[in-house]
Amino acid sequence: MTIKYTMGDVVFGMLLLSATALLASCGTARVVHGPANRHAVAGPVRISTPQYGTTATVERGETLYHIATGHGISALDLAMWNDVPPPYTIYPGQRLRLYPVDHLQRRASVAVATPHRPNVAPARLPSEPSVASTAAAPNIPPPLNPPASSPFAWTWPADGTLASRYAAGEPTRQGIDIAGQAGQPIRAAADGIVVYSGSGLVGYGELVIVKHNDAWLSAYGHNRARMVNEGQLIKAGQQIAEMGHSGAASNMLHFEIRYNGKPLDPLLYLPKR
Repeated sequence: MTIKYTMGDVVFGMLLLSATALLASCGTARVVHGPANRHAVAGPVRISTPQYGTTATVERGETLYHIATGHGISALDLAMWNDVPPPYTIYPGQRLRLYPVDHLQRRASVAVATPHRPNVAPARLPSEPSVASTAAAPNIPPPLNPPASSPFAWTWPADGTLASRYAAGEPTRQGIDIAGQAGQPIRAAADGIVVYSGSGLVGYGELVIVKHNDAWLSAYGHNRARMVNEGQLIKAGQQIAEMGHSGAASNMLHFEIRYNGKPLDPLLYLPKR
């Protein structure tokens, strides 16, 4: 079923794109193989709601920002799910997934791992939907199990006191806050490439986002000054910003780790201290 609609506005709240860059693209979206789109425009999106089995085809006049907002998805997540690089330009006719690609990989693994047994229903875990049931109910997402470990030796991005911890499902606590002194160094937590350096996202102040590989990224918000540019390769421990309180009430670093766009608890990956 194909449904046409006129889209509204949006952004990330893991997070986190430049609104200026996002508004530089084009299109009006046509939803394909999914539920009808909401016409109401939501405010900035902090936690994305994937729409499994649904895609949007860009038409003239629409932007990545608009498509994401209208579907309850952060702009950064939508860009990551579709490998859209900065400056996040999209084109008429381009099809965008409204869900992370790992969902397709999980469906494929279920189909391959379950052998065919005539007259015997294949056994599966209660939490694992079959391929058929997933297709019949595309809006019910399967569990997204983050990895128990990462391929990086994460390091603390700043010295200071832990002021706020990660809380799953709470829009303002998708990472940790580290309180410190104005101007102290903010360091990259692992090797990577800077994919965003700017202040276009309300609530995060001066923000730096580092991509570590195709699945992992980290974000550093509320900085006083940014010291790296987009596209710059950086090493773990390298200073990338100065601590400040842009978008915050006091001097702190807001730090997030994301896996396939999903925020994780940084304290599960940073060294104990």
